[in-house]
Amino acid sequence: MEKEKKTVKDSEAHLKSSNKYFDVDGPVFWPAAVLIVIFITITLIIGAPMEKVFTAVQDTISDLGGWFFVIAVNFFLFFVLYIAFSKYGKIRLGGKRSKPEFSMGGWFAMLFSAGMGIGILFWSVAEPLNHFMSPPYGEGGTVEAAELALETTFLHWGLHAWGIYALVGMALAFFTFNRKLPLTISSVFYPLLGKKVHGPWGKAINVLAVVATLFGLATSLGMGVQQVSAGLAHLFEIPDTIRTQVILIIIITLAATGSVVAGLSSGVKRLSELNMIIGGIFLIFMIVVGPTIFIFDSFVQNVGAYVQNFFQLSTWTETYQQSDWQNGWTVFYWAWWISWSPFVGMFIARISRGRTLKEFVLGVLIVPSLLTFLWLSAFGGSAMFLEINALADLSGAVTENVATSLFVLLEQFPIASITSIVGVILVTNFFVTSSDSGSLVVDSLTAGGKLDAPVPQRIFWALTEGAVAAVLLIGGGLGALQTAAITTGLPFAIILIMLTKSLLKGLETEHEEMMEAKRETEQKAYQEVITNMIRKREKSRHRSKDDSE
Repeated sequence: MEKEKKTVKDSEAHLKSSNKYFDVDGPVFWPAAVLIVIFITITLIIGAPMEKVFTAVQDTISDLGGWFFVIAVNFFLFFVLYIAFSKYGKIRLGGKRSKPEFSMGGWFAMLFSAGMGIGILFWSVAEPLNHFMSPPYGEGGTVEAAELALETTFLHWGLHAWGIYALVGMALAFFTFNRKLPLTISSVFYPLLGKKVHGPWGKAINVLAVVATLFGLATSLGMGVQQVSAGLAHLFEIPDTIRTQVILIIIITLAATGSVVAGLSSGVKRLSELNMIIGGIFLIFMIVVGPTIFIFDSFVQNVGAYVQNFFQLSTWTETYQQSDWQNGWTVFYWAWWISWSPFVGMFIARISRGRTLKEFVLGVLIVPSLLTFLWLSAFGGSAMFLEINALADLSGAVTENVATSLFVLLEQFPIASITSIVGVILVTNFFVTSSDSGSLVVDSLTAGGKLDAPVPQRIFWALTEGAVAAVLLIGGGLGALQTAAITTGLPFAIILIMLTKSLLKGLETEHEEMMEAKRETEQKAYQEVITNMIRKREKSRHRSKDDSE
């Protein structure tokens, strides 16, 4: 054990010395930056034909690797549940004397804000309606299709997504707080690679994490700007074109850059708090003015159906109908969450010191999932209510332009002009917080785990994220965004499978140390008891001797 601690100290010293005169971890920063620049350049040069390339890549990966994504994501979820209820569940992040930095309520709020981003605003109305019209199986537009629509949406946004985040967040927090390694993805492979985590293998892992995170973020940012553009077109008749979307990306990216310059505590934290307030008001408004009883009924029924049909939903691979429905939905989501996992996982890790692994896993899985289900029931459920009762043609809005679905829904309720503007502001704010938070995470990954890198470096990654999102929109719109997530999600899924083995080895070492410390404490206590008994006996003998004399 002393040898392992010495190795860790030597590795940390090596990392510091290698970056003494630099603000970046060169073997990670430059390859990642070059790969991104090459991608941007090729896409801009080829132009519109890149859409066919993106489509072909997405179809190939989804057709050949869809089953792998299904198995991998289920494995990640059950792995973290095993950790929670095994002997490792009592391990505390930061050591046995570590105390939580945040209250339970504050921790849950930040967990929810980490996972609830632009995506849920984009899809909370559109996805249930899409599944209602074109279900994965069965006839569309029926009561059965309506029930299946929200069950399937819950599958995509529920426990599996948070299981991936819990896995990465747990590994990062454990190796950072308990094993005193830098806050980088490569650090979690120390039990497998040893000192090699600071060599080419570790650098390659971090480069892949940076690229996956950038494309995962670009997917969300691209969807967000499509929704902002659609909202502005809906409200003010501004042309909803690629040119408008690119201009919006430039404007919002510059705002995100300002937040990044302000830093985590000043910029990112305040915007995140503002998002939670606006989002909370938005949710309560929809519950109150919408079909309130239907929302709560659907929430209870759909959560029950999700739990009851959990295994069937999570292992369905459309084997016997030979369709491509799953490629565009489930496979895309699994790849998207995997590519997002370094970003969300690192955020969750940084706020979870002091929690036991059992508390960490159950907290990350259950509370955010339930809050997400409530959001989907409020917005998706309201849309389904209007559609089923023929009170509005929301399905037509989804078919025409999926990005307008939220605003068409808001039109059916009071003060639509105000709530639509609030919706645009909320999407924009989530765009900014996703961009600036992501920039700080990518910056940390390319700076050897440092949390306070120079301002120009932060600006570079904020601008790069915006550039990637813009280029993907130019090169193929939503299809290109989905391809980016799937392409980077596949190799990173393999990395996460390797991560589980490394994490198990690290937890086993930690557990052995805990047991050894416990035995030493018990032995020391036992020795003290024996010593006290001997002392009492000696005192008793002396007293008896004195009395006899």
